[in-house]
Amino acid sequence: MGLELYLDLLSQPCRAVYIFARSNNIPFEFKQVELFKGQQRTEEFRKVNMLMKVPALRDGSFTLAESVAILLYMVRKFKTPDHWYPSDLQKRARVDEYLSWHHLNIREKGSKLFLTKVLLPLLTGQPPPPEKVEGAIEDLNVVLKQFEEKFLQDKPFIAGNEISLADLAALVELMQTVGAGYDPFQERPKLAAWHRQVEEAVGKQLFQEAHEQILNIKNLTTDKIAPELLENFKQQFLKQAA
Repeated sequence: MGLELYLDLLSQPCRAVYIFARSNNIPFEFKQVELFKGQQRTEEFRKVNMLMKVPALRDGSFTLAESVAILLYMVRKFKTPDHWYPSDLQKRARVDEYLSWHHLNIREKGSKLFLTKVLLPLLTGQPPPPEKVEGAIEDLNVVLKQFEEKFLQDKPFIAGNEISLADLAALVELMQTVGAGYDPFQERPKLAAWHRQVEEAVGKQLFQEAHEQILNIKNLTTDKIAPELLENFKQQFLKQAA
């Protein structure tokens, strides 16, 4: 049995894993797990990841959860080009530094904006409150400024002159806000240039393919969500958006 990746490309971390594997010609079997259909809750998937989250990896009898762990596993097993997770101590530390900061900053603030602009109105049937949208954008703008000044500075990529896992993790999150109808790259020439460079580094066609679903997310309707998940989603998302 070869490498299996359990993914839903609506998920930011899943897109990072998918793009990384494809751009490095890593052989794998794509196992679709449709989150809105509740497929992450099946007993079959629980055998792969008892946390009931994607992405997940299975390599023979070995299973692994969490996107950063999965990316690092593939880096090491398939001996991918050094720039993804540099052997140079200080460049690698820059990747680690960003990945340590990422979850509570770019990921959290980008996800909150997505929740507010897309999922909240879908679940309530009402337009999102303007003050909540403005607040989410303000919070995202704070971390985008930090990202540019602290992590990008005057470099093409986070770790220097070549793409790394840090760049991929960051950009797939920001594309979630694009799907929500907010352009984080507008009036940010440094961020826009970095976006183009990351996309070119992995291949524009692959990048666009991976993001096709999320860029059409506004076509999502409640009838496409498993009924047993709707109430759970409402409670979870309304609490987060409060």
